[in-house]
Amino acid sequence: MQQPPPSSSIERVTSHRVLGVIVNNKMTASDHVDYMLSSCSSLLYALRVLRNHGVPPASLHDVLRATIVAQLTYCAPAWSGGCSAADRTRLDSFINRCRRLGYCKPDTPSITDLFTDADDTFFARIFNNTHHILQQYLPERSQSQYNLRDRSHHKTLINKTVYLNEQDFIIPMIYRDCY
Repeated sequence: MQQPPPSSSIERVTSHRVLGVIVNNKMTASDHVDYMLSSCSSLLYALRVLRNHGVPPASLHDVLRATIVAQLTYCAPAWSGGCSAADRTRLDSFINRCRRLGYCKPDTPSITDLFTDADDTFFARIFNNTHHILQQYLPERSQSQYNLRDRSHHKTLINKTVYLNEQDFIIPMIYRDCY
């Protein structure tokens, strides 16, 4: 068995690129958003060159959707949750700039809508593929006595508040003195 290197030779980094997504030591998407905006801004230069060469607006819209929108939504379900409101505002401002310059259609969705669509598509792929590795984390829908509207699927999402409720120390402390 090989010995690990001494701790003095391990370099400490503040961010790391994993499958094209920049993850920082604070688990926020701000570094990734910075990189995406600088990369997409350079792609705007290419769109300007295409427009100067007489490419029609419909083709510019297609090029923007195939390059910039695809880059903004790549792995969005993985990193969009780490976006702050300021990051989303910066991304929306970039899309608005593309609209003003005429590179995309006026009805191009906002970054929040693009993220929502990416999440929905990701969930649908997991749900519809019985061999997907994440399928096991979608428990079957529980039977209830309520007459609610029909769902598009028969799964329930994991209850994230169970752990918080079990760890809540305030309620037991309040009722401790009552008995």
